[in-house]
Amino acid sequence: MSDEKESSSSRRYLVVLGALIIQVCLGSIYAWSIFQAALREGVYGWPSLWTQLPFAAGLASFAALMILAGMLQDRIGPRKVATIGGVLLGAGYLLAGLVDIISQGNALIGTIWLVITYGIIAGAGIGFAYVCPIAALVKWFPDKKGLITGIAVAGFGAGALVMGYIETWLLELPTITPLVGGAFITLGIIYLVLVVSGSQLLSNPPLGWTPPDYVPPIGTNDAKGQEYNPRGMNLKVVLVLLWFMFLFAATAGLMTLGNVKSAAAAIDPFSASLPTWGLIAAIIVGVMSIFNALGRIVWGAVSDRMGRYSTMILMFILLSIGMLGFAYLSMTFASWIIVMIVASLIGFCFGGNFALFPALTVDYNGPKNLGSDYGVLFTAYGVAGIVGALAAGLVVNFTGSYALAFVLTGVLAIIAVFLAIIHLLIRKPIKQKE
Repeated sequence: MSDEKESSSSRRYLVVLGALIIQVCLGSIYAWSIFQAALREGVYGWPSLWTQLPFAAGLASFAALMILAGMLQDRIGPRKVATIGGVLLGAGYLLAGLVDIISQGNALIGTIWLVITYGIIAGAGIGFAYVCPIAALVKWFPDKKGLITGIAVAGFGAGALVMGYIETWLLELPTITPLVGGAFITLGIIYLVLVVSGSQLLSNPPLGWTPPDYVPPIGTNDAKGQEYNPRGMNLKVVLVLLWFMFLFAATAGLMTLGNVKSAAAAIDPFSASLPTWGLIAAIIVGVMSIFNALGRIVWGAVSDRMGRYSTMILMFILLSIGMLGFAYLSMTFASWIIVMIVASLIGFCFGGNFALFPALTVDYNGPKNLGSDYGVLFTAYGVAGIVGALAAGLVVNFTGSYALAFVLTGVLAIIAVFLAIIHLLIRKPIKQKE
């Protein structure tokens, strides 16, 4: 039995490898600002709001389909569901590559095509593949839920760094520039191969398996064996507060991720006029992505020691400071280096959401139905994608500046702080009642 446990313990690290391969590819959605800038400038000249819509549709599809994917992976396992996700993701990008042929220079037709392909189809692929590594890993690592969740989703945050450079390079290739179609097709092939391959490494542990020498802590759902389905979870005040906390915090981060290149160009117009601006913008997006990935690991590990709610309160406070700092920068002129520092703080705090919220879901509901439970909570992320895109697009179109959009999302982050405090105060009576 000891040898069997050791063998299973070794296998769980293959699951980590598969999770990271998958998540790096899925995280490319956070590098949308590279494509957004290309569509706003050059031969395209699409309106700012329109360039937000494929990104918003992708996030909404991602969140909506994750509920179905979560329920499926709870029943048939993570490998098959993640494979479906890889096929959808690759197909969405390959079809998006036809945008120049389909639109024939018409911005409205092009936007609708990208909403359907990049947004709905590729977004559905992300939704199917995203939850599977998380659900599998919290079962393999019940002793380090916060840390392992952070590691699992760190690849998603790092994806914008890796793919941001690749996207910039593809768009600057003489054979592709100034059109985006070729870049979409190349990425579609890459994602199809890598996500499907990474999916084959995913698995659930044997029934009843626990890590060597691990004893579930007394008083947790793991110890009591209590499992709740999404409907039961929806009846709790706990979930309502968590949902709005996730919504407000994610809106702030997503708006920044989707617009950081354009906002940086407005804040530092001198650097934006230089021939090296493409490289500078990639550095800004890349460094923000590094901190996005680090935040997932760091906040997850901190929450294992300090507690989920105390960690959330601190994280949301820093997030609000970053958003209001960005609002101030948007009303003046500053170096892109300062913009990068503030954006990195926002990315660092934004990334922590994806370690803390699934870990907290497991704390309350246990690991058995994490796919479907977290899928319900994750709908807040889809709404955040739409709200963030509309806030940025409408405000920029009407005011010509990102300042008001960052103020509004900064206020939402402050509200998230107070919701986390309320949650901290009421969680004990609720758990006692259960």
